[in-house]
Amino acid sequence: MNAGGFDWIALLEFGAIGVLSGGLLALVALGFVLIYKGTGVINFAMGEFMMLGAYFFFTANVLWGLPLWLALPATLAAVALCAALVERAILRPLAGQPVISVLMATIGLASALHGGVEAIWSGRNYEMPALLPRKPFIVGDILIPGQIVWSFGLAAVIITAFTLYFRYSKTGIAMRAAASDPVTAYVLGIDVRRTQRLTWMFAGIVGAVAGIVVASMTSLSPALGTAALGVLAVIILGGLDSIAGAIVAGLIIGLLESLTAAYLGGKVRDIVPYVVVLVILLVRPYGLFGTRQIERL
Repeated sequence: MNAGGFDWIALLEFGAIGVLSGGLLALVALGFVLIYKGTGVINFAMGEFMMLGAYFFFTANVLWGLPLWLALPATLAAVALCAALVERAILRPLAGQPVISVLMATIGLASALHGGVEAIWSGRNYEMPALLPRKPFIVGDILIPGQIVWSFGLAAVIITAFTLYFRYSKTGIAMRAAASDPVTAYVLGIDVRRTQRLTWMFAGIVGAVAGIVVASMTSLSPALGTAALGVLAVIILGGLDSIAGAIVAGLIIGLLESLTAAYLGGKVRDIVPYVVVLVILLVRPYGLFGTRQIERL
């Protein structure tokens, strides 16, 4: 399999791991896209919702000893409630204000949640229970860690479920209409405030699932709150308002990160995706699948 000393098996292995890892990136990006589509705001507290979900699950499952079938729904419900409270108490009063005001509010929210978690659970690292099977998948000479494969499958199921929900359910269609044109949707009788609240709740649930999976694969600490910042390259590349873009860009960025980490080192891994994004944005400023904004002067 080696030609000219080059290890093609390693290339295929790192490539497969990268693409499968991109599924989790796409899941986190989905949380960003949901809120941006629904409210036009980039939620810089998305990582903190991930962190909050992981800590809630750790408390319910490990500290309180609740079984998985009870701890997980309780965690998702708690995070959804927190997201609804954030929308009602912080975002709704800022309706009609400049976008920068709302962005600063999400940054402030992220800092508050981060500090609250450290105050309650401390800044130490906790070991989460392994939720996904670790048995590796072997395809010929290629070995892929089991957790990566199962996390990709979980992300695919959740993203597919949300896509079908938004496309075919009555509430999903109302949410799409309110996101596209809030004024017209309101005139037609759609409760725009309710759809925006649901948007934040769904994004919180997506973030919580992603946070639980990431923490179970690594460890749990307040540093998990910064994990979502690495997904900014994904949502910028795919387009801020495109679920399909989040999926494709997640797979692309996952592949790039895996290959650059393997052949160029970990430091280069953090740089290359943003360089690629920058180059693509020079050609498509709205991302690969983002809605092109046309302004008349």
